[in-house]
Amino acid sequence: MQAKPWLPFYPAEVAPTYDYPKQNLALFLVRSAQQYPNRPALYFMGKTISYKQLLQQSYRMAHVLRSLGISKGDRVAIMLPNCPQVVIAYYGVLLLGGVAVMTNPLYVEREIAYQMKDSGAKVMVTLDLLSARVEKVMGETNLRHMIITSIPDYLPFPKNLLYPLKAKKSGPLPVIRYSDTIHSFKHLLDHALDDPICEKVDAEKDLALLQYTGGTTGVPKGVMLSHLNLIANTLQSAHWCYQVEHGKERYLAAIPCFHVFGLTVLLNQAIYRAGELLLVPRFEVDLILELIRKRKPTLFPGAPTMYIALIHHPRIQKYNLSSLNACISGSAGLPAEVQDTFEKLTQGRLIEGYGLTEASPVTHVNPIWGRRKSGTIGLPMPDTEAMVVHPDTGEEMPIGEPGELIVRGPQVMKGYWNRPEETFDTIRGGWLFTGDMAVMDEEGYFRIIDRKKDMIIASGYNIYPREIEEVLYEHPSVKEAVVVGTRDAYRGETVKAFIVLKDGMQPDAADIEIFCRSQLAAYKVPRVYVFRDSLPKTMIGKVLRRKLLEEEEGGP
Repeated sequence: MQAKPWLPFYPAEVAPTYDYPKQNLALFLVRSAQQYPNRPALYFMGKTISYKQLLQQSYRMAHVLRSLGISKGDRVAIMLPNCPQVVIAYYGVLLLGGVAVMTNPLYVEREIAYQMKDSGAKVMVTLDLLSARVEKVMGETNLRHMIITSIPDYLPFPKNLLYPLKAKKSGPLPVIRYSDTIHSFKHLLDHALDDPICEKVDAEKDLALLQYTGGTTGVPKGVMLSHLNLIANTLQSAHWCYQVEHGKERYLAAIPCFHVFGLTVLLNQAIYRAGELLLVPRFEVDLILELIRKRKPTLFPGAPTMYIALIHHPRIQKYNLSSLNACISGSAGLPAEVQDTFEKLTQGRLIEGYGLTEASPVTHVNPIWGRRKSGTIGLPMPDTEAMVVHPDTGEEMPIGEPGELIVRGPQVMKGYWNRPEETFDTIRGGWLFTGDMAVMDEEGYFRIIDRKKDMIIASGYNIYPREIEEVLYEHPSVKEAVVVGTRDAYRGETVKAFIVLKDGMQPDAADIEIFCRSQLAAYKVPRVYVFRDSLPKTMIGKVLRRKLLEEEEGGP
């Protein structure tokens, strides 16, 4: 590709290329704290933490990790919802030159054990409510220490006293037995040094993050993202949002920080802009609407399901959403009717973008205040090249012809952790082969038309059929199983399992669901079970997923 047909359609305020500082990613926090020490950095259920306080707490976390034997390049797992502790732990790891391993709090023991063994993480930072899962698998991993925090640790008075009473309604609170390997987050930080510490790094080579994704095979792989990868994507996203002002914005942090979209477009960008992060541990529509009413956020990156839930709230007309100037939808396709309705409610802009974990994650986005095209993922970001190529030959396809989307830019990963062959298959000549089928029009706007992968995206979560199928095959009554994604008006897609039972077994969807819930995070558990006598297959025995869907839906 000689020309970049999208450049003439960039907003005048956005340059085609920028300089990206080769430094420790954590210096975004250091500089914002120096410039705006008293500016609110975090707001959490009534508690406000300034930039000065956040930096001090992050320095303390870095010293804590050093005292536990963590040094440059070591992996530290963080399994927390959106709360002050996830931000403090993340920057503490970066300041020390460590590698953050962001772990989904919904994971069950099997999933936690796999990720800890694969990453070689030495320390886990998690919630008291989740600690039992981690403790059960510590012995089979490299984990040597677990640092346990609790939601009340950063709640204001009297919420910190009332929280245990409310939480007991969901069951007994865990009793934590602290030891030489199990520590209190609050106690460690209270007794730690807060001397400045920021390890020098080779930004192009040294990793800041191991973010796990299933990729094309469904086997979770650690995506190696360097300091420069994340710095570049943070700045690319920030420059695209050119109306955003330093030290003045409030970010509604409803999408989780353990998701790479939330990490870059929310956490990293807000800290770079010295914005205020309004942390939401769990998406609840009533809570979100009240937070908008009280704190008036100006930016709201999210998943389509979040915007769908808001516009369908029965009392939505009673709320003033006009503070929201810009909302960026990612993780799944954004329906046009949702976009239009949301913009009428807020008088702001809701635009769709595209990315993948392997690209830190954003590669394409529609102009926020410029000309957008509904149904497209927009234009490649600054310093990002994109092409549509033939999925077999790799030759560039003519404009308007479908093919596999490939991208190249400073945000593209270093590769997959300890998987050189899969890295070689995915990155060729600097180009990242996304596995998504797309078309590009004459103006450089791209549209995703299909997925080469079998991945399911439900409520913004990536779900990989093979992992669920392997669990189903472990059930004593299941002979064959295949999992597909089917359209869902709210979740985008939902998980559907087609099952062939062993001879003599009776269909029992409830029993299979209970089994799945013991082995999988809740969002991966199939919502629909279809029992069949056989599955359509090729001559070599491969199940024809598309044929299966066509049969169920009554035709192609």
